[in-house]
Amino acid sequence: MTVVKMEDVLDAAKAMLAMGLVSGTAGNVSGRVAEDRVCLTPSSVPYETMTLDDLVVTDLDGNVLEGERGPTTEKALHLSALRLHDDINATMHCHARYATMFALTRQSIPAVIEEFVVFVGGDVEVADYKTTGTDELADEVAKRVSDRSAVLMANHGLFAVGKDPKHVLHVAHLVERTAEIIWGARQLGEVVPIPDEVNETFAGYYRFGRTGKF
Repeated sequence: MTVVKMEDVLDAAKAMLAMGLVSGTAGNVSGRVAEDRVCLTPSSVPYETMTLDDLVVTDLDGNVLEGERGPTTEKALHLSALRLHDDINATMHCHARYATMFALTRQSIPAVIEEFVVFVGGDVEVADYKTTGTDELADEVAKRVSDRSAVLMANHGLFAVGKDPKHVLHVAHLVERTAEIIWGARQLGEVVPIPDEVNETFAGYYRFGRTGKF
């Protein structure tokens, strides 16, 4: 099993802010540091000053094993996905501007760019609305990332998954960039989809990257 370094979780959290995917202390990142141990960003600590000592390690049920701070209040969101999918080793929740616009209007982000299909697996759908921080939201989101690497949370933001924090940061940034491109393209006219057979081929590349099987 691939495991994640705590330093990589911290780096991804700081990069998430630098890329404009969050503001203030919003958003959160996690990484599987052992089969049954997860590193999470803490609650309400500015990313600019966050250090390794601020990070929190819990078991998959959310019991704190290491760290002086409390884990993110949205820990259930991350832990549910990690429990359900052993091929996921890192997760990120952010409030990326354009992706959140899609979440607010309950519109999926269509997979109309080849690179997007390869790294995300298909359309980024909108999960059913559940209250922030609840187990209900965590379970709803976790089931949506079984065959793709991102999902929108209705009236909330973006949740992305990957093999490590660097990978999941790339996914989140790609989803946000694509959401912006689609928003702009719709001002020019109708967005033309990729041919179905090409879309399926590129989705196969995504499946192979995640599972080793087409």
